Amino acid sequence: HGRHGRAHFQRRAQRHHSPVHRRRRPRQPAPTGADGGGARRRFHLRGHPLAAAAALAGPPVVAGGRHAPVPPPLGVRGDMYEWITGVLKARGGTFTFCGPWFTNLHCVVTADPRNLEHLLKTKFGNFPKGPYFRDTVRDLLGDGIFGADDEVWRQQRKAASLEFHSAEFRALTASSLVELVHRRLLPVLAETEAAGAAVDLQDVLLRLTFDNVCMIAFGADPGCLQKGLPEIPFARAFEDATEATIVRFVTPTAVWRGMRALGVGHERVLRRSLAGVDEFAYDVIRKRREELAAAAATGHEEAAGGLRRADLLTIFTKMRGADGAPAYSDKFLRDICVNFILAGRDTSSVALAWFFWLLSKNRGVEAKILQEVEGIVAARGRCGEVEEELVFQPEEVKRMEYLHAALSEALRLYPSVPVDHKEVVEDEVFPDGTVLKKGTKVIYAMYSMGRMESIWGEDCREYRPERWLKDGRFMGESAYKFTAFNGGPRLCLGKDFAYYQMKFAAASILRRYRVDVVQGHPVAPKLALTLFMKHGLKVTLAKRDDKAKL
Repeated sequence: HGRHGRAHFQRRAQRHHSPVHRRRRPRQPAPTGADGGGARRRFHLRGHPLAAAAALAGPPVVAGGRHAPVPPPLGVRGDMYEWITGVLKARGGTFTFCGPWFTNLHCVVTADPRNLEHLLKTKFGNFPKGPYFRDTVRDLLGDGIFGADDEVWRQQRKAASLEFHSAEFRALTASSLVELVHRRLLPVLAETEAAGAAVDLQDVLLRLTFDNVCMIAFGADPGCLQKGLPEIPFARAFEDATEATIVRFVTPTAVWRGMRALGVGHERVLRRSLAGVDEFAYDVIRKRREELAAAAATGHEEAAGGLRRADLLTIFTKMRGADGAPAYSDKFLRDICVNFILAGRDTSSVALAWFFWLLSKNRGVEAKILQEVEGIVAARGRCGEVEEELVFQPEEVKRMEYLHAALSEALRLYPSVPVDHKEVVEDEVFPDGTVLKKGTKVIYAMYSMGRMESIWGEDCREYRPERWLKDGRFMGESAYKFTAFNGGPRLCLGKDFAYYQMKFAAASILRRYRVDVVQGHPVAPKLALTLFMKHGLKVTLAKRDDKAKL
């Protein structure tokens, strides 16, 4: 399948529940910054049924050249994304991977910006998500925008795009974020600092963004971010459903379908967790329909707080067809909201977690961010606008150019979605000459793109926000070079809000606290749809006494 020949690799898996260990060739320490002085990062896929199956499968194939390193066997601890990066570098940015014959692991992997522009923009219609992806995620995401193609996708995209650019929606996102950061996030951090305790910052940030996106999608507040960090049934069910769905991508389709029919293994977890997701979603939808019906009868459309609702559920619920009947069923409304929660929950929280970890390794960058933030606060002070509890205004957040660059640099190195998937509708040829047959799965590797010298230069592994600045102003890159928010017609609708959310939260935290990662805490990316830290991010907080009053 390759342009330069074929290389075969043997792999073995042991039949026990603990992970199989393999000898690793010594690696050169990564440059300080991006990888924390060479700290080892591993990805884990433990106890999976394919661990035993892989031993019987015969050799996988990496096509595109000779002398490729041995891929880590399924069930074995290994740095999968780093392995992909190494093969991509050796193969000129694209290779073909052929897994065991009975699995779904057959694909073309690319990190070439020319190829990304081709599949995300130029030939967008020939590279949909595809039936394999839709079938795999359908139980969780239904017909929502995340996995939809063609007219179903266009319809949702158009409606959501109009809403994302409305004044009401912008007001909702700004007000909900102020409420969550100042009434919940900062009090939780203050309590932690006062107790001298450590806290999992990734968990706290996930709670923040989960509550925020639920307010935006459903117009409902699940209350995840509270003192004591309680477990919320809907949030737990959503997380379990997401993780169980991910397992399907590394399980033969016939196997997971059989497990679903029998209600065993991860499919049993998925069925149970989906029941929790659906119970919450349909209850909110029912109440919203009743609320809107009552509002229509009285002529008042305000929510309980006296404000007009601008959440996605309300907007889609109010839409009517040509016959005057509701345009969307409860099931479709459920799918829309669940998809936006999935899309909006992880991007900001995961990016912020990696951002704070990178700052702990690069205090010079932190100092520059604080200098920028203090300059903005000082300008406010000269205007006589100092508040007892400082809340950054939208125009102030917009002026945080260096912070914007520092967050972009974190996303370059640790994109929230490390790889994404497309499927070829008709025979195609990439700009680099790779031939794609109809039905081929294509993986574009954003994690690897951030580590390609051919794209970002010899210092590509260094955490250097200055690469995004020109004369002190942030300068963006092509969406096909920096693909953290996708590109082309599927460019993330929430990109601007995600940056606003991250900058607002980061500035609010950094001005009040120094964040230190607990000594010895392992930082390891998790093998999942989203680049979570496998062990979370345990930190301690030190109050900046000369900064804002809490």
